[in-house]
Amino acid sequence: MSRYRGPRLKIIYRLGALSGLSRKKHISTSDKKRIRICSVKKSQYFIRLIEKQKLRFYYGLTEQKLHKYVKIAGKVKSSRGIILLKILEMRLDNIIFRLGLSSTIPEARQLVNHRHILVNGCIIDIPSYICKPRDIIIKTNKLINNYNIISSTLISLPNHLSIDSLQLKGFINKIIDSKEIGIKINELLVVEYYSNNK
Repeated sequence: MSRYRGPRLKIIYRLGALSGLSRKKHISTSDKKRIRICSVKKSQYFIRLIEKQKLRFYYGLTEQKLHKYVKIAGKVKSSRGIILLKILEMRLDNIIFRLGLSSTIPEARQLVNHRHILVNGCIIDIPSYICKPRDIIIKTNKLINNYNIISSTLISLPNHLSIDSLQLKGFINKIIDSKEIGIKINELLVVEYYSNNK
């Protein structure tokens, strides 16, 4: 299954607010529609599926790629769900978004695909590249005039990142702490979904 390329507001309407998915504001539904949606009886499978879909659409992953990350997280002797979220948060496209170098994760992915991002002085064109502590992320010179950094007052920069806004240069100080993960999600339900659907 390929990555979703349809209207993002439909996803936000169905799954709830996902900050990195779109710049557009989600318009709340009418009370009648909200009551009808809430009154539907939800099975355990449905609840797990919704949590998995939130994770998948927020980070812009294919089903196959997300399943691969779950397997990688399962090899570590720690909480599988927390490790999964840490891996996803350390992806290059997400780091660019969290630094404020782009307004959405899809925009960050496009910057990487178009070879506008340097990691430690080398061009990286793979959005799924996993960043490490002490990595330095820079926008190329041709983009400095075309793009403005999002004001640091608009975004709350997590502790594992720092930025030099004059040079459009970001620094990764350490591995992300589980309390600062960008999406509010029950990661255990995602792990259970894949455990029950092998």
